[in-house]
Amino acid sequence: MEKQDEELIKSLAENDSELRKYYQEHVAFEREIGVLNKKQHLSVEEEVERKRLQKLKLAGKDRIMEILGRHKDDGALAN
Repeated sequence: MEKQDEELIKSLAENDSELRKYYQEHVAFEREIGVLNKKQHLSVEEEVERKRLQKLKLAGKDRIMEILGRHKDDGALAN
């Protein structure tokens, strides 16, 4: 996620518990994936877990973008 998007999400998440939840999950998934990516070799189980986390992170990001779109439609975001 771009720095500008993250700042916007953080500011909106203060008043949007759903957005806050998905953003916190996104950050946690990113951290866990980073730990796995630092390993030189992954076991089969670790590779499966990494792919699972990547899919969850992507699904969460899609949901975050939907929520941001809703805020934009509501006029909470400037163009």
